[in-house]
Amino acid sequence: MMKNRILTFLKQLKRNNSREWLAEHKAEYNAVMEERNELTQRLIDAIASIEPEAAAMSVNQCVYRLMRDTRFSEDKTPYKTHIGIFICPPLGKKSLLSGYYLHLEPGASALYGGNYELPTPYLTAIRNDIRDNIDEYLAIVESAEFKEFFPEVGSNLLKTAPKGFDRDWQYIDYLRPREFGVMMPLPDAFFNRPDFIERLLPALAQIKRLNDFINFALTESGLPLMRPSR
Repeated sequence: MMKNRILTFLKQLKRNNSREWLAEHKAEYNAVMEERNELTQRLIDAIASIEPEAAAMSVNQCVYRLMRDTRFSEDKTPYKTHIGIFICPPLGKKSLLSGYYLHLEPGASALYGGNYELPTPYLTAIRNDIRDNIDEYLAIVESAEFKEFFPEVGSNLLKTAPKGFDRDWQYIDYLRPREFGVMMPLPDAFFNRPDFIERLLPALAQIKRLNDFINFALTESGLPLMRPSR
């Protein structure tokens, strides 16, 4: 079961976050990475059942290194203590489009959708599209099917209306997020079930509704859709 391999390993890594410890547990690390890759492929296949473009994604396009970039951080521990899987068809994990993100961390696992950490011009494109198509947007985010999994959309809210938008508009609160994303917490026990990927499908289908709306706005904006290389 995944909990007995990935989550247990991450707990141990959090207590022993050093290159020396990982070198001593190389075989266990390799087994966890293999299981992560298998899980990623299962998630790709599940998403492909609702978004066919995902079928062309490779595992490497969807996973991240465990090694942390500590160059500009006061925290010099070498490894992340979580595993992230980001499936964002068709461009992959460096895309600025919305996708599907599974976060694996003991006591803090979750399923995410939508978009995070976008530059201001991209947020403006999304806000313009929400304003111009508010009925379509409300039909997604206020529907019972969507709210069953994601009661709220957006985080890191502006204190007032975004620049260039009418603060007296009745739906202005829908434009205030700096992050147009959604999140569903997943308890550790959720991963004990062999069918946990299949059990995510209804939530993934609701994420797709939001992603489609956001990605249309971003694609039509003419802005670059890939994050610049660092």
